[in-house]
Amino acid sequence: MRGIHITSFPALAVAALVLGLVSALVRPVLVLLTLPITVVTLGLFYFVVNGITFALAAALVSGFRVDSFWWAVLGALVVSLLSWVIGAMWLD
Repeated sequence: MRGIHITSFPALAVAALVLGLVSALVRPVLVLLTLPITVVTLGLFYFVVNGITFALAAALVSGFRVDSFWWAVLGALVVSLLSWVIGAMWLD
């Protein structure tokens, strides 16, 4: 079955930690480098940047696998939406 695969809970925890680190360290550089194309696409290229960071985290963690780039974009979108919902509930 195609998609995003996690083999165990410890792999999930490590993947979450690595995704946070990649998002904090690599994503700002990617956003800066891709700013012109992001402006031209009216911000839609930012989904691609999020997918790249998600795929990079999957490449760094054994036990966390993403089958294709578009699955990485979808996974990044789901993580972003969940983060937004949890943050909105936390602040209320």
